[in-house]
Amino acid sequence: MKKTYILLFFIVLKFAIQYVIIGPEYDLHRDEYLHLDQGKHLAWGYLSVPPFTSWHSWLILALENSEFWVKFFPALYGALTLLIVWKAIEILEGDLFALILGSTAITFSVLLRINMLYQPNSVDVFFWTLLYYTLLRYIKSENNNWLYATGIVLGLGFLNKYNILFQIIGLIPALLITNRKIFTNKHLYFAGAVALLIVLPNLIWQYQNNFPVVYHMKLLSKTQLVNVKTADFLKEQILFFMGSIFVLITAFISFFRYPPFRKFRLFFWAFAFTMGLFIFLKAKGYYAIGLYPIFLSFGSVYIEKLLTSKIKWLRPVTVAVILLSSIILFRVGFPTISPQEMAENSQRYKDLGLLRWEDGHDHALPQDFADMLGWKELAAKVDATYEKLDDKQHTLVLCDNYGQAGAINYYSKYGIQAVTMNADYINWVPLDEEIKNVILVQNADDDDKERIKEQPLFEKISLTGKVENKYAREYGASIYQLVSAKVSINKIIKSDIEENRWH
Repeated sequence: MKKTYILLFFIVLKFAIQYVIIGPEYDLHRDEYLHLDQGKHLAWGYLSVPPFTSWHSWLILALENSEFWVKFFPALYGALTLLIVWKAIEILEGDLFALILGSTAITFSVLLRINMLYQPNSVDVFFWTLLYYTLLRYIKSENNNWLYATGIVLGLGFLNKYNILFQIIGLIPALLITNRKIFTNKHLYFAGAVALLIVLPNLIWQYQNNFPVVYHMKLLSKTQLVNVKTADFLKEQILFFMGSIFVLITAFISFFRYPPFRKFRLFFWAFAFTMGLFIFLKAKGYYAIGLYPIFLSFGSVYIEKLLTSKIKWLRPVTVAVILLSSIILFRVGFPTISPQEMAENSQRYKDLGLLRWEDGHDHALPQDFADMLGWKELAAKVDATYEKLDDKQHTLVLCDNYGQAGAINYYSKYGIQAVTMNADYINWVPLDEEIKNVILVQNADDDDKERIKEQPLFEKISLTGKVENKYAREYGASIYQLVSAKVSINKIIKSDIEENRWH
C-alpha cells in the first residue's frame, strides 16, 4: 500500500509541474496549432506526422478545445512513461528505494520539457519505453504473448511517429549479438504481421498520396538536419538527464558487473547501435530521448543493490543530487520567466547552446520559446481586419506558414479558418465559394511588401497591422487586406496548390 501511495504522489506531482512550468506571457507553440487543426480533418496520414496525434486532437475539440486539455495529454503520456519505469523496476526486483530513485530521475528530467508541448514527442518517448518494457518482460519470462505486445506497441508507435523504426533498426543487430535464437521463433514473425496490419492503413495512405513522408524527410534534411553538429548532439544527450546521468552510467555498467542483468545486455547493444545510427544521420538531439527511460530502471535497481549496509546513508544523497540538479533545469529549460527577463539573462542560455535555432544562428530566445509568442496578437489583428469587411462569406485568410494559420484558427473570436500553402493546410483550402477578398499574412522577410504581385488582382490593397512582439519568431509578420477581386482568385489558388503540393 505504501508503494501505491508513493506512485500516486509522483503521478500527481508530474501533472502539477506540467501545468505550472509555462508563464502566463506565453501562448501555445506553433506546432500545437497544426496538430489541433488536424483533429478537424481526420485522415490516415498527414504531411509531417502519422494520424495518432489527430485522434487526441479530435477528442480535445470535443472537450471544447481548451488549453487545459491541450496540456493534459502530453502530461498524461509523461505520467504513463513514469509508470512503465516503475513497473520495470518491480520486474527487475527493485525495492522501495529503487522505485523512488527511478521515479525521481524520470520526473526531473528532459521529459518535463518534452511533456510541456502538445506534440507527438511525448507519445513517442512513451512508446519507445513501452516497447523496451515488453521485450524486458519477454526476456524475463520467455512468454510469447510479450512478443505480440511488442508488435502492437510497434504498430501504434509507428502511427504516432515514424522514427520508432530507428528503435527497431537498433534492436535487430543487438538481438543477433545477444539473443539470436529469437529469430527462429515463429511468434516473432506473427507479431511482426500484427504490427504490419496496424500500420497498413497509413502505408496505403502514403501510397495514395505519393509518399509525402519522403518529401518531408528531404525537406527536413535540407533545412534543419544540415545544421546539426555531432558535438551539439552529444552535449544535448548529457543535458537531457543531467541530474541522473550517474543512474544511466550505472545502468550501462550493470549489464557487465551485475550477474542478474547480464541476460538483458540486449538493451546496452540496442542503445549503442541506435545512438550510432542517429549520429551518422545527423539527427536532432531529442530524437534519442526515448532510449533512456528504461535504463533508469536498471540503474536504479543496481544502485539500490550497491548502496547497502554501511553506505546505505548514500541513498537519500542520490535522490538529493537529482533534485538539486533540477534547479538548473528549471532556470533554463522552461519559459517560467518573461521573454524580457530571459533576453536580459541570455548568456546562461547561450552557454548551453539553447539560443541556436534550426537555421544554425543564435537568437535572443530559445526557438521553442520564441515559437510561443505573438500568436494571440496576430489573431486579434486579423480579427480586427476581418471585422471591417462587408463580405465576410467570400473572404479567405491566407497565411505564409502553418503556425500563423493554426494560431488564427485557435484564437479567432469569429471562428476564422485560415489556410496556407504550407504543411497539411494545402489540403484544406476552401474553394467551394468564389473568393472576393483575401486577408494575407506574410512573414517579416517577405520581399514584396508593396504587394506588386497582387495589385492587378484586387481593387484595393492595404496594410492593416504587424506583429510587434519583438521576442516572437513571428516578429514583423504583416497583415494585408485585399478587397474586391478583379479576376478568379479560386483559379489562382488552385494553381498555387498544384505548384506547392509535394510530388
